[in-house]
Formats: sequence, C-alpha cells, structure tokens
Amino acid sequence: MSSYIHITTQDDLDPKTRAFYCQVLTRLQDSGIPFLLGGTYAFERFTGIARHTKDLDIFVRPSDCDRVFEVFAATGCSTELAYPHWLGKIVCQEDFVDVIFNSANGEDEVDDAWFENAVEEKVFDIPLNICSAEELIRSKAFIMERERYDGADVAHLLHACSEQLDWSRLIERFGSYWRVLLSHLILFGFIYPSDRQKIPDWVMQKLLHRLQQEMNSAPPKNRVCQGTLLSRAQYLIDIEGWGYRDARLHPRGNMSADEIEQWTAPIFEEE
Repeated sequence: MSSYIHITTQDDLDPKTRAFYCQVLTRLQDSGIPFLLGGTYAFERFTGIARHTKDLDIFVRPSDCDRVFEVFAATGCSTELAYPHWLGKIVCQEDFVDVIFNSANGEDEVDDAWFENAVEEKVFDIPLNICSAEELIRSKAFIMERERYDGADVAHLLHACSEQLDWSRLIERFGSYWRVLLSHLILFGFIYPSDRQKIPDWVMQKLLHRLQQEMNSAPPKNRVCQGTLLSRAQYLIDIEGWGYRDARLHPRGNMSADEIEQWTAPIFEEE
C-alpha cells in the first residue's frame, strides 16, 4: 500500500507554473543529480498546512549546484548564483526555482545525512524524496528576521511529528547550538500547554542539564555575537558598533567577509 500523502498545495497552481515545476523535477530526475524537495511542499507533507508560494525549493549538495545549472542552461532557462554561500536560482520568465545547498547563515550545508534521512513522496505525480522533518526543523529554527520568523513553523512541525521524530538525531543536528532548539521546545510548551507532553521528558532533561552545566561554567572570554546566525539585519549594530565578533565569519563561522557583505547589502537597498 502506498504511503504517499496528497499535497494540496500543488492543486491550485497556474497551469504554466505547474508545467514548469514538473519540467524541473523531471529533468532533475533524468539527470541523475541527487536532490530533495523542501519548502512549502515538504512542510505540508508533515503538517497538513497548505501555503501557496511562488517558488519551488530544491536542495542539493554544494558540489552539485553547477551541474544543476548546466542542466537548465541547456533548456533556455537562466541560472544565477544569487548568493555563493547558499543559494542559486533557475528562472524561466516569471517562474523560478531556488537551488539551496546551505543555510543563509552558512551553518547547515546539505550533506549526505540529508539524503540518508529523506522521505519518499510523490509531488505532481512524480516520485521523489523530500527533506526530513528533522532537517526542516533545523533550518527553520534559525530564521528569526524582523520580517520573517519561522518559529510557528517549528511549533507546527513539532506538534505534527513529535512521535515520528528521531530526537537523538535532532539534538545532534543542532550541535553546539542546542540552546536554539531548547528555546523552541520551551516555547512549544507555552504555545500548547495541553500538549507539552509531545516533547519527550528525556529531551527536555538532557538540554536543561546542558543549560545547568553551562550556568556553572565561566562564560567565554571572546566577545562573539551569535545573533547574526538568527538574523542578517538585526544584530549588525552589535558587530559594527558594539565590538562583537560576527559568529558567521571565518574561522569560527563558515562565511567570508565578502559573503557576509553580499548577504547583508540588500538590507540597505531596501531601506
């Protein structure tokens, strides 16, 4: 028996856009380049919440991004490495696809584990793999911009998937940034007081034990602001005016000064 779940987001697309998405997915399948579908389609698959957006999110390994571009450049689509540290685009007239190989803060590179834990699904009647719930939670947990906050998405994923989550792997995925996960889990109990048991006791105890250990230790001497891992705009004052080091910057982080400048430049263009 098929375990596929019908994703309603695909039903109300403009026929031209739907045809473009189908073409993209089919060409990627035929190319043999490993990819995962994420974004609104994966989110609905796990939560049942449908949101109609104007793009398709494709996740690939960094080493495969150029190969994806070559496939679609040959079809007449334009391709662009919009941000070299995490995002490319495939554009065909008014429609486009995001090709994602890292997170915007440079801390969540698409690697083999993404594919090892992928979920089989069917979208536009095309069998493919989508990002796991753990990967969605990890990627959304760090999006805390002034204009976009994905905390509600994280809460809905936890609410819908708590029994199926690989909690040990989820904790491992956050690594030294476990405080970010703990903050979302604490908020979950506030958002859903009658459902707080959905978060296993051992998970909370494990993370709270880490917190207690951290409280009993001396704080780091280096003045680093990790807020830039959550928002590209709202903590610039800490870096530019208050003397904190940007946690995104090499060698502590995974971004160069040029990549950070390119990523933050649109902030000032929009003002």
